[in-house]
Amino acid sequence: MPHALIVDNDIENVLLLSEVLRECGYSPETAESLPQAREALSRHTPEIAILNEDVDGDDTLKLLETIDLTPVTEIYLMSDKPTARIAPRAIRIGASDFFRKPVNTDRLARNLRDLSTELSSVANRHRWPAAGGDMLVGASKAMQRLNRLLRKAAPGDASIFLAGESGSGKELVARTIHQLSKRSQNDFVSLNCSALSPGLLESELFGHKKGSFRGATRDHRGYFQRASGGTLFLDEITEMNAGLQAKLLKVLESNEVRPVGGEKDIAVDARIITATNIEPQEAVERGRLREDLYYRLAQFPIRVPALRERDEDVVLLAQHFLDECNAQTGQTKTLSSRARKALQAYEWPGNVRELRNAILHSHLLAGSEIKLEDLPGRVSSSNPGDGDYIRLCVGTPLAEIERRTILSTLEHYEGDKKKTAEVLGISLKTLYNRLKQYKESS
Repeated sequence: MPHALIVDNDIENVLLLSEVLRECGYSPETAESLPQAREALSRHTPEIAILNEDVDGDDTLKLLETIDLTPVTEIYLMSDKPTARIAPRAIRIGASDFFRKPVNTDRLARNLRDLSTELSSVANRHRWPAAGGDMLVGASKAMQRLNRLLRKAAPGDASIFLAGESGSGKELVARTIHQLSKRSQNDFVSLNCSALSPGLLESELFGHKKGSFRGATRDHRGYFQRASGGTLFLDEITEMNAGLQAKLLKVLESNEVRPVGGEKDIAVDARIITATNIEPQEAVERGRLREDLYYRLAQFPIRVPALRERDEDVVLLAQHFLDECNAQTGQTKTLSSRARKALQAYEWPGNVRELRNAILHSHLLAGSEIKLEDLPGRVSSSNPGDGDYIRLCVGTPLAEIERRTILSTLEHYEGDKKKTAEVLGISLKTLYNRLKQYKESS
């Protein structure tokens, strides 16, 4: 039976939600405060968490950001007075739906039954098709949750705002949404806002008329026109200057563009998906994104998880990229167990893009099997243990050397903490403190 966690101090509401959860086949657990929620999460990871956004006062959303909710498949927020201002902070915790209190129990029940169906069908689904034959790959809880969000978001025409680190796959997510949408038979058009100067970006977005500026030798259809009937993906939206953001907001409100140098507006019908690699709230506070524009773009906000938040998917992704390399070259190279272990141990600051490049690099160097030494140096040196030895790069921070030494020694002595502390020359209490620290930071 799937597990559910309710975090709310409204007893009447908790009883109501518990009854709905049980009727839909879930086993509910309750917490009246965030400390109790942390304790419950440490005991058991629920498939769904239903959270009151003001359970501990005005700072609840801020406090929720300190709780690791990544393994939870579905997260719902409740509020007495939900507002658009909740969205930038809710996206950080991965909330996929909002409920105004008193909760509409019929809608909640439909969501819960849909989730049960998805949970039963997604267990063996590791790949979801995107345009151009590319795949979203993953079996982790974080990817299951992302998959559900995409299937919720895709059918409509709501503007979608993707937040996630560089290399996490935001464009592939956008392509997947387009492929699952009713616009899939029309064009998906992608534009990186950081790649062009402000003047050229305006011309590319809205088009221009012949003679409107030096070098404009013909009329030019902008990205909005080219994407009409389909989807327009604007990457790195926070790199667009304030003046152009104001013009973009006007276009979104009127569904009309006026080409540079033009005198008439042109009707357009493009679904907008935008993305940034910085936190939306931070972008708004720093003046890099207009607040009114953000709320217009984030009708459906989605956070794309970093690879370190879905480390169960690392080897699955690596095998996927290796299969691609093998298919392109007609070879049948494999991954050695030591290489797999190193891939799993590395933290992947460059996310999926870095992993793909590492596999391409290794495929070129390797013989019939990709071995540890075929991996890029930064990856192979992350292998926490290799028999009785540890591989380290010159310049590895002392704290990281200590961490790897402790974990590898503990593994060598098969989890015997007393023996590990003895051979390392530290007290057993120090060892326990270090292990607790590593667990909390992982």
